[in-house]
Amino acid sequence: MSKKPKRKLTAEQRAARDKYRQEFMIVFLNGKQKRVRRVPSAKEEAEIEDFIRRNADPIWLLQNEMWEYLDDV
Repeated sequence: MSKKPKRKLTAEQRAARDKYRQEFMIVFLNGKQKRVRRVPSAKEEAEIEDFIRRNADPIWLLQNEMWEYLDDV
């Protein structure tokens, strides 16, 4: 019995696979594999905080209990 040679991925398929792996991770829940989005890394969280500091108004900050950013506004 001869094996069929494994097909190589195109550059586009490799890029899509790499993007998918960066966005999702596989975890086990109740003995089954599930895909879940990755939690943001520290770099992404810093970018989000900078965006909030630049664009949030005081009312939104109060509603979301982000009092530490009120001094910046």
